[in-house]
Amino acid sequence: MGRPSWEQYFMDIAVLVSTRSTCLRRQVGAVLVRDKHIIATGYNGAPRGVSHCLDVGCLREQLGIPSGERHEMCRGTHAEQNAIIQAALHGVSTAGATLYCTHQPCILCAKMLINAGVTKVVFRGEYPDGLALELMNEAGLELIRQAVGEG
Repeated sequence: MGRPSWEQYFMDIAVLVSTRSTCLRRQVGAVLVRDKHIIATGYNGAPRGVSHCLDVGCLREQLGIPSGERHEMCRGTHAEQNAIIQAALHGVSTAGATLYCTHQPCILCAKMLINAGVTKVVFRGEYPDGLALELMNEAGLELIRQAVGEG
C-alpha cells in the first residue's frame, strides 16, 4: 500500500480533529496548512470558559432551527473560525494557507477565510449554503470537494 497524498494526510488529520467537537449536531474538524506545515487546527464547540452543548443541550435543536440557518443562534464556534482564531492567538499568518475541512464552510466561515488570506479550501461533507461557495469562487479561492476515501 502506497503512502497517502498530502491532501489525504491533512484531511485525515481534520477528521481526527473533528473528534474533539462538542457539537451535538455535526462534528467538524479543520486544519490550516501552509507549505505542507500545519499552522493551526480547529473543531466546532463552545468558546473557552463557556458550557458546551454536550453539557447544556443544543439551543438550535430546542428551537427547531434547520442546518445552515440562523448561525447566531448557537453557542458554538465553527471549526474554521477556531482554526483562524488559533493562528491569530499564536501570531501565525494565514495568508496563502490551505484549509482542510471535514465539511463545506458556511457563509460566515467563507467570509473569514477570504479575509484571512486563505487561498485554497479542501472539504468533504456538504453543507446547505450555496452562497458560501459562490463567494469563495468569486474571491478566487481554489475549492476542492474531496470524496470520502479519496486522496
